[in-house]
Parts: sequence; structure tokens; C-alpha cells
Amino acid sequence: MLFDQVSKDIIAAMKAHDKVALETLRNIKKVFLEAKTAPGANDTLEDADALKLIQKLVKQGKDAADIYTQQGRADLAEAELAQVKVMEAYLPKPLSEEELTAAIKQIIAETGATSMKDMGKVMGAATKALSGKAEGRAISAKVKELLG
Repeated sequence: MLFDQVSKDIIAAMKAHDKVALETLRNIKKVFLEAKTAPGANDTLEDADALKLIQKLVKQGKDAADIYTQQGRADLAEAELAQVKVMEAYLPKPLSEEELTAAIKQIIAETGATSMKDMGKVMGAATKALSGKAEGRAISAKVKELLG
């Protein structure tokens, strides 16, 4: 399980004196523990849910780095991106541009979408099917391109 892997990696980071990885992994574990102890979670955290939490943390890290860059704080942006890199190691490999296009074309065919009026239907199916493999922004842009 992903939760157990993060716990093992915390120990490895401590032994390696890797402060960035250690801080990042401890933050991930904290988020995992909060999810496990949330009402209705029954002290469990499925890998699919754990991946969604890591994706959320990655997005927050990238957004923070963008803000730091805009404010001229490259040092803080670099620190944020270093943590993002540690987190991305737990995520599945993102789809290439060609793979994304092929996947969305297939979803468009399956849903029978023909125009931008069907975008909501396609986005719902695409977001669900491509969860963890592509960012929502990339999916949305590709759906618009293919339907438009």
C-alpha cells in the first residue's frame, strides 16, 4: 500500500539525511493520517484515494511555486518544486500528448459527442478515466481542441 511505502521511505530519507524528501514525506503521511481518521474513513486509506491526495498536494505545490516565481522569490519556488518532485515519484507516469489525444478521441466516440454542447459529458468521462494520468487543465484543453 502507498501509505506503508511512504512510511518506509521516511525511514530511508532519515538515514540518507535527505531533508527535502523527509519533510515532504512527513507532510504526505500527515495528510494520509488525516484522511484515515476522517469521519467515515474507518481507519483505511485506499491507494486510489491516496493517489488523489498526492495529486492535490502536487497541484498545490506547483501553484505555490508559480506564485513565488511571480513575486520574484525563486528560492521559495525552487524549494516548492523540489518537494513536488519527491511527490511525483509516487504518481503514475503522465500520458504523452499522443496518448492523451488518443484516449480523448476514444472517449468522444464512446459518448457520441459531436460538438462543444457535449463537452460536459466528455469531460465527466475523461476526468474519471484519466484520473492520475493527466491534469484536468490538459484534458479540458484537448477536449476543446477535438470538439471545437
